[in-house]
Amino acid sequence: MKKRLFTGAGTAIITPMHEDGSVDYESFGRFIDWQIENGVDAIIATGTTGECATLDDATHIEVIRYCVERAAGRVPVIGGTGSNDTAHGLHLTKMACETGVDGILAVTPYYNKCTQKGLIRYFTDYADVSTVPVILYNVPSRTGVNIEPETYGILADHENIVAIKEANGNISKIAETMDIVGDRLDLYSGNDDQIVPILSLGGIGIISVLSNIAPRETHEIVAKFLAGDVAGSRELQLRYTKLIKALFCEVNPIPVKAACAAMGFCRNVLRSPMCPMEPAHEAVLLAEMRKQGILQ
Repeated sequence: MKKRLFTGAGTAIITPMHEDGSVDYESFGRFIDWQIENGVDAIIATGTTGECATLDDATHIEVIRYCVERAAGRVPVIGGTGSNDTAHGLHLTKMACETGVDGILAVTPYYNKCTQKGLIRYFTDYADVSTVPVILYNVPSRTGVNIEPETYGILADHENIVAIKEANGNISKIAETMDIVGDRLDLYSGNDDQIVPILSLGGIGIISVLSNIAPRETHEIVAKFLAGDVAGSRELQLRYTKLIKALFCEVNPIPVKAACAAMGFCRNVLRSPMCPMEPAHEAVLLAEMRKQGILQ
């Protein structure tokens, strides 16, 4: 039986920054504590939302290490180490494993647009060098490559590949994948607007952007569904539809960074080439946050 990393809502956490672009660890620590105190089931560091693409290696690993130490075993911590350069990604993976992290999140190699055969070799290499379980992250809208159901079927045989973060948005393909992999891989939604549909196909949670600003509510969407309260889960999913849309009206993590700054958790600072949100879009986002009681 493969190890299950978590069930419920895992926050794809922001990385708070100072004005000069360095990591604001004081704010980061307070934010991690608030997340855990408000019901999240895992922390996913140095993912897309954490601006991993612009972190140098030393900072990348230090952010993961800090999350591990601050969480102090209260929830699992998963570190993103994917790269379009396999050798670089394996280097990050080895260093991340030394921090005491509970799992690794490996995104498909972006820009290169490798074949399915290349994906099998890439993910197998990650799983072979990692000393902790690996989650495969499929987000073709950002990377240009999709993990096909048959490819998941092959990768599911690796004992260290334990789960999927699926953000391809194609429910039919995801159903096909789950038919092939069965209980060999855990399934997490990678899209906040598809939590309930993914759970209905056998998913066990979400790796979420929404939970940065609504941790307890995101946890409850999953918890209610898994407890048999499908109607209650669906009600929450639909309630946050407009807020989720506002969180993705510009490319992630631009809106969620603005949202967290408005809540007082961080400065609205992103590393270039990301830039602050357009004022008109920000006004819509903040208005929706007030409507949901997240902002006063």
